[in-house]
Amino acid sequence: MSHAVTQSAVRRLIVRIGGSLSGMRPLAPFFCLYMTFGATLGFLSGGAPLILRARGVGLAEVGLLQLINLPVGLTFLWAPLLDRLRLPVLAHRVGWIAAAQATTILLLTTLSFGAHWPLPVLLALAVAACACVATMDIALEALVVETVPAVQRAFVASAKLCGASLGGILGVGVLVGSYDSLGWRRAALACAALDALCLLPILGYPEARLHGVAGGPERWSGGLARLRTLAGRVLVLGAYFAASYLLAGPNTLALLDLGVSLGQVGFLTGTVLPGVNLVMAVAAGGLAARFGAVRLIAGGAVGVFASGGLMAGACAVGSAGLGIAATVLSFVAGGFLGVPVFNMIYRWAQGPKPATDYALLFGAAFFAAMPLRVAAPALAGWIGWPGYFTATLPLYAAAAAWLAIAVSRTLRADGAAL
Repeated sequence: MSHAVTQSAVRRLIVRIGGSLSGMRPLAPFFCLYMTFGATLGFLSGGAPLILRARGVGLAEVGLLQLINLPVGLTFLWAPLLDRLRLPVLAHRVGWIAAAQATTILLLTTLSFGAHWPLPVLLALAVAACACVATMDIALEALVVETVPAVQRAFVASAKLCGASLGGILGVGVLVGSYDSLGWRRAALACAALDALCLLPILGYPEARLHGVAGGPERWSGGLARLRTLAGRVLVLGAYFAASYLLAGPNTLALLDLGVSLGQVGFLTGTVLPGVNLVMAVAAGGLAARFGAVRLIAGGAVGVFASGGLMAGACAVGSAGLGIAATVLSFVAGGFLGVPVFNMIYRWAQGPKPATDYALLFGAAFFAAMPLRVAAPALAGWIGWPGYFTATLPLYAAAAAWLAIAVSRTLRADGAAL
């Protein structure tokens, strides 16, 4: 009798697992492409600042390497082209995704031969590759807005953050953790191969059949009302992105100055951070459904704020252990924010031109924060790490509160749960 009960329980478990895997299958194309996004940007811009800082390069010069990310903030300049034009052979959004990804692969392959090329040439190729990755991203986000119903977008946001986190493990891990053994050429070619492999699932995505199932655009989607609405939201997101980076972004540079080894910092950045993000992305969808997006944002923001205070204290007393603890707390608390924030960006981008809307909401907000990203290390070098982190705390608190209020207003207007 007990044996039969056990067999029945095992069969139910297998059916449940099979159903879960079947339900996750539609997310595979999104997961794969977001993994290449995280891996490529991590490979090109995540490890280089740490390596150069460990070699004694000044904080101001290290900050300039943030310019590699500049195309991510400029996608609004060419996003209208993605909305208007359709490339031959493939469907509208999938065609742009394939073209951008193929160009990224070509540029990474070219970069693999440039270990000893002049730095300006390598920087130009890296910026071009980042521009292609950013173009793929806005085309993919437009595909989500046009083909995924609003009630399912939280799962896509989870897939996005899971894929990007795993990609970060691969990209930053390759560059920082295994660079000495792999060498430049094999590392760059491995990244290109990953990009090529992860492109394949989206090529079979039924874009034409699913187009329009996501519902109509927001009621204010046209004319000056739309522009005014998006401008306010760009300001909210830009303020939050800037304040978030100012408080938590330079943590790893501060750890190096506290005496933490490059290997340890690389492990934190390339393994612990993406791993935490991976776990939080999986859990955040359920947490948002249970506690609401606004509470999840508020709880995560409180944790990030606390981590900034701990990092200021760690730098003041010169405690590497406390600095590591503050950094890990920042990773965990920040992980609560990803899914609700990107899910809200999808909601805000649901207009007649979703690629342009997303590029404005995310790209323009990212670009608005770029000067502060570049200046942050130099500012820390000028006033010292304790004063720097202390000064950023009130800025982060104000920006996080503004974001929570904006999200709350949108959810109330839609009649959704907070």
